[in-house]
This record gives sequence, C-alpha cells and structure tokens, in this order.
Amino acid sequence: MIGIKLMDQPPSERPRERLRENGPDQLSPGELVAILLRTGVKGINVVEIGKRLVQRYGSLNALAQASWQDLVKEPGLGPDKAVTLVAAFSLARRLVREVRGESPVLDTPDAVANLMREETRLRNAEVFQVLLLNTRRRLVGEPIKISDGTLDTILVHPREVFRPAIAASAAALVLVHNHPSGDPTPSEADIKVTRDLIRAGQLLKIEVLDHVILGRATQERPKDYVSLRELGYWAGF
Repeated sequence: MIGIKLMDQPPSERPRERLRENGPDQLSPGELVAILLRTGVKGINVVEIGKRLVQRYGSLNALAQASWQDLVKEPGLGPDKAVTLVAAFSLARRLVREVRGESPVLDTPDAVANLMREETRLRNAEVFQVLLLNTRRRLVGEPIKISDGTLDTILVHPREVFRPAIAASAAALVLVHNHPSGDPTPSEADIKVTRDLIRAGQLLKIEVLDHVILGRATQERPKDYVSLRELGYWAGF
C-alpha cells in the first residue's frame, strides 16, 4: 500500500467503508488508528501509517501510553493527529473506569501503584503526576500531569499542584512519579519537593497523603515502588 492513495483503492479495502459494511471488529488495530488519523502523507497512505505505528510501539497498550510529544515525532504525524490519538485513548481509559463503576479507593500505596503502574512503566523519562481524592479517598477525575523530567522545586511548584485540587474541591491528594532507571529510591530532590508540598497542603487545608515512586521489581527488591510516607518522611509534620 506504500505510495498508493487510499481513494485509488477499491471501497472494499478502505477502512471507513469496511467499518460501515462489516463493523469495527473486522478491522485491524492499524486500520482503526488510520480512521482516527484520516489522511496520510506524500508517498505513504494513512493505513500504512496506522499499521506502522502499532508495529513501532509493539502493542495498543504501549501506543496508548505515548504522549502527544512522543507521537508527533513519528513519520506522518503532526500535532493535530498526535493530539487526536491521545484524546481517543484517554476516552477509552475513561470508558473502562465508567463501566467498572465507582472510582477506585486510593488509601494505600499499593492501591496507588496498582492504578498507575501500567501508565508509567513504559515511560523513558520521569513524569510527575497528582491524584486528587475526595473525603472517602476515592479518585476524582483523571491523574494530572504536572511536569516532565527530574524533579526539582522549579519544575514542581505548589501552585501547579494545588490549583487543580482547589478547582476540583479535592479533600486530599497523592503525589506520584516514576524512576525510569527502575530504582524507586527517592533522591534528595524527591524528598525536598515532597516536604515543600506537605507544608503547602497544610496551609491550604488539602492533605498530601503520600508520594509514591514507581520503578521495577527485582529479586532483591520485590516491590516496584516506594512510599515516602512509609519511609517516614511525614514524621514531624
């Protein structure tokens, strides 16, 4: 299909027409992605771009974890198409949670790790996120990304963390980030950011319940995460 325009192919080979005739289950993941992308680029039609994307990431799950900044680097994708894919996968995740029923209770670091593990395990850079909770410790809305890159007090400012919490009338929040190295041991910067945010939360009456750092499990370290609260960094507050 490389170099062949989609409109030059018979209707039976075009994804949109096939979906109308046979339903979405008859289309491959690459063809479904192609429908979202709508158009190809010179020399490569949109179906080929969709199939290459799925092959490049290895699975739909991996593709769904990619940020728009990652996707925009792929051949045939610009900012609009990258954002379209991110939006579609976000809707799919929200649908799954809606079908499952009530939002999860995040009252232990293990529950937080179970929620965030798949979202963070494929990332090759640190991403700092915040989980907003209601008075029953149930998740409110989606995880909120605050910054990319190694944590420091410039990247993670209290106003960026607590602005969405105030807007959502959240009672508490949990801090989450990943260590791509696989070792979840907190750095000095991780500890300083955590203490600064605990203090800010006390002033705003929004409790910072924990800071969970995700890594990878090993034989020597069976847990793939650490909880800074469990490590004792809440002592004295």
